[in-house]
Amino acid sequence: MTAYNIVRMRVKPGSEDAFIAHHNALLKTAGEELKAAGMRRFSLVKTGERAYCVLGEWEGFDSIVKARPAMIKSLDGLRPMLEDLGGDLGVTDPVSGEAAAEYDMRTH
Repeated sequence: MTAYNIVRMRVKPGSEDAFIAHHNALLKTAGEELKAAGMRRFSLVKTGERAYCVLGEWEGFDSIVKARPAMIKSLDGLRPMLEDLGGDLGVTDPVSGEAAAEYDMRTH
């Protein structure tokens, strides 16, 4: 069953270009590794002023688990660019899980 990971982040002032460049470089260098782990799709979504969410679509939850070391390595490169979100969250607010319902509007 399809699984997703979603990570909310806020970028420090002046770091947005480097933040986006980091993700573009990651996909060029680690894209094949993530694909091999089961990643189907990656999106970086700007949700507000310096606010972003990373959305990963995966073949299944086991794929997310397999890719965690690569995702943590990527996050380690981002940490200096991120603001603490407060509320004891640190610099990211990650969630992941299997799809409870899906409907592909492109095929219906």
